[in-house]
Amino acid sequence: MSKINLGIIGGGQLGSMLSMAAKKLNIKTTIYCNDSSAPAQNFCDEFIFGEYNDNQKILEFVDKVNIITYEFENIPYETLNEINKKKKVLPKPSINRLIQHRLAEKDFINKLNIRTTQYTLVQKKTDLDSLNDLLPGILKTTTMGYDGKGQYPIKSIKDIDSLNIDFSKEYILEKLVKLKKEISVIITRFGNNNYEIYEPIENTHEDQILKYSKIPAEISKDIFDQSKNWAIRISEELKYIGTLCVEFFVDKNENLYVNEIAPRVHNSGHLTINAYNISQFENHVRAVCSLEKIPVKKLSNAKMVNLIGNQIQPYRQNIKLNDKEFFFDYLKKEIKDKRKMGHITTLI
Repeated sequence: MSKINLGIIGGGQLGSMLSMAAKKLNIKTTIYCNDSSAPAQNFCDEFIFGEYNDNQKILEFVDKVNIITYEFENIPYETLNEINKKKKVLPKPSINRLIQHRLAEKDFINKLNIRTTQYTLVQKKTDLDSLNDLLPGILKTTTMGYDGKGQYPIKSIKDIDSLNIDFSKEYILEKLVKLKKEISVIITRFGNNNYEIYEPIENTHEDQILKYSKIPAEISKDIFDQSKNWAIRISEELKYIGTLCVEFFVDKNENLYVNEIAPRVHNSGHLTINAYNISQFENHVRAVCSLEKIPVKKLSNAKMVNLIGNQIQPYRQNIKLNDKEFFFDYLKKEIKDKRKMGHITTLI
């Protein structure tokens, strides 16, 4: 075991897979999470349960580790910033603060001359009266929300009253694109112009939750190249360290748009565990722990399917898999509707 103890904030399945990748590199992991039943405690070396404003517990966590990363972005900036004063946090807390706010994130992307859908800030219900040119659109809370939470599709102004929207919160209205497909690009940046990047992944959502991911993506060479170039430009501008995912829309006229940035390992990249020599998780650990960068090499085309809710049950009952199928159970105790319970990757 190396002398590095990697602290991970968050105890979901991404924390589990980061812990597994770290173990492969002989790195110890300590997870801090505000969920006492977090599944990542089954995979890490040490687990600390505490709230994100519990200074004493956080100090206990910080004292045990050498460097700290996080598996989801909705951690209070103040918490990450205070931790960063004691031990280095990667990616930098300032990046997380930027990406936590959808309006700031969109402004940042546009300043790089990278296309996003049209958008505007909505602070009160009457703001929507003059925004017909952005409809149909999707109203999103400017902070928090993932997997469709805090998001309201709006076809016309008449829809507003039926949606029961809490206008004490701040929103961003994004104009819908005439969507052809969704793709994502995962990149791990180690330093200035020093990165490893995976080929674009094609994604399919159901009920605003990722259901399928596959490589190769069925896209043109122009879209293939442009999406990778934009991901590189974003990670360089952020001076990012670690694995980052850029989610894209491709419209019916073959225009590419950045949908959002995820400052962490990403669900669509689960297939990199089996389809590449180095997974997104291992690359993240390598980057934040200042380990050697190894060129990524695709070993196989692949398709990943998220197992949502009760879809996990047949696989937990020892369903027979062939040698090209790889099942991962997140070991979540409670099965809930729309909850990601596991995934299966098939090499093709």
